[in-house]
Amino acid sequence: MEKRVIIFLILSLTILVGYEYLMRQMGWAPSSQEADQQPPAAVEPQKPGAAAVQEKDPSRPASAVPAAPPRSHPPAPASGEETVEVVTDLYRAAISNRGGVITSWELTRHRLTPDGTSPPVQLVHKEGKFAGPLSLVTGDETLSRRLNDALYQVERDFSRLDAAHPTGRITLTYQTSGQTSGQASGSPVRVQKQLTFHHDSYVVDVTIAVEGITGTLATGLGTNFGIIEWTEGLIGLIGPASRVDDKIEKDLPDTEQELKGAVKWVALQDKYFMSVIIPTGATAALVRKEGDKLASAQVRFPAPDASMPLALRLYAGPKEYETLKSLDVGLEDTIDFGWFIFGSWDIVKAVAKPLFAVLRFLHDYTRNYGIAIVLLTVGIKLLFAPLQYKSYKSMKEMQLIQPKVLALQTKFKDDRDRLNKELIKLYRDHKVNPVGGCLPMLLQMPVFVALFNVLYMTIELRQAPFLLWVTDLSMPDPYYVLPILMGVTMMIQQKITPTTMDPVQAKIMLLLPAFMTLLFLNFASGLVLYWFTNNLLTIGQQFVTDRYIYRQPTFSTSSDQPTT
Repeated sequence: MEKRVIIFLILSLTILVGYEYLMRQMGWAPSSQEADQQPPAAVEPQKPGAAAVQEKDPSRPASAVPAAPPRSHPPAPASGEETVEVVTDLYRAAISNRGGVITSWELTRHRLTPDGTSPPVQLVHKEGKFAGPLSLVTGDETLSRRLNDALYQVERDFSRLDAAHPTGRITLTYQTSGQTSGQASGSPVRVQKQLTFHHDSYVVDVTIAVEGITGTLATGLGTNFGIIEWTEGLIGLIGPASRVDDKIEKDLPDTEQELKGAVKWVALQDKYFMSVIIPTGATAALVRKEGDKLASAQVRFPAPDASMPLALRLYAGPKEYETLKSLDVGLEDTIDFGWFIFGSWDIVKAVAKPLFAVLRFLHDYTRNYGIAIVLLTVGIKLLFAPLQYKSYKSMKEMQLIQPKVLALQTKFKDDRDRLNKELIKLYRDHKVNPVGGCLPMLLQMPVFVALFNVLYMTIELRQAPFLLWVTDLSMPDPYYVLPILMGVTMMIQQKITPTTMDPVQAKIMLLLPAFMTLLFLNFASGLVLYWFTNNLLTIGQQFVTDRYIYRQPTFSTSSDQPTT
């Protein structure tokens, strides 16, 4: 009896081992290398935009996952490139399984032109062959190329995101076998990227789990991801930006720049749009110039731990102030309210933010940013009416004593010290402040500059219509009507404003309206509308002041002679 049991066990073992050997020899079973390369959570390749084909419950053990249906041939790794589409209320994205990178990101609420027929804004730069967003960089260049050219297995647990299904995940997995340069000795390389999307947010939560890779690991935004138009104006910067150790850096290096420290975020931006990586635990930010008007940005993590995936948030969308502020990492500072030609003014920035809040408040009621600009200009004019009256009064009084000033200048033209003393005495006797006309204007300058920055920089005015032919307040007037009207009102304002200039200087100043009109031809319609409205209000204010408020001083302008 015992002999029969022994023979049975030997025959059973022979059959089990021999069957596997026979299947491999006949080509009916995958080789060990193919089996190692195939990730355990593989799915069938999809056509671009296809719906999910597999759904896993993470609470169930692996043994409880239902077996795949019988096939005529064994499962194999992804044999071709496929694209997975993600559609939300805000954007339409495409993720390729080749490298597990983002290949398209269209903002469905923002179009290239305001006519509604142009395609949506595309944030992914498609000209030239550059590394895509979320590509990986290791210490070994060969391994980096392999990881970014590999075909990843794709899993997803959603088809479309909306209010009923607000969150969805895509998992991209790649695994190889055998020892490779850059790997831990004898260990396979395994990379898994998990992207979590939300239907009402531009933010994507990303985790990257790696095994078998030693040294640092970097991931990035690719090249020009988020930069639609590389234009340089009076204010605002285009290209890379980063916040490392609470210091914001906005310069594009000549070649490459590495900023070491606690990385808050790294971004690529233009005037209205941006992409941002907000990492957890990154130790360096890398910014590189890839060519003319081409920039890339990465964040670098320390040596990855297989038990703790790398975590980051990806934002790709418009530079909306409240949206960026809600991320709570200081990204709202990329909307540079304080920049104006020569430097960044903190006082201008402090004024610009409340002005912008008032502008949005007015828009909520008017539903038209052009009307909101007009109302805001009226409010600012009323706020500064007392200062402007003082300025006007001072200039008018200076005009009245101008003959005495000219007489003193003629009499003491060879004695500068005596002339200055006599002028001071003249101003004191008539209670006239020679700088009284300029000081109120200087106090108003931060407000004017801040409003200029608000109208120039904010995406809310992009493609915002006003009336009739003005369909985009962020673009120049196509028929130049507003700049010409602004020039005419500036000329009228110049004619009725008191002046102490001599006739030659006055004639030269008549060229100023023409110069300003030419300058404003290429300014955004919103800016020209503000300036035109301000000119109209100034003309009205001077008319009311002359007619009903201002009283001419009682001192004589001809009888009093300068002292000797």
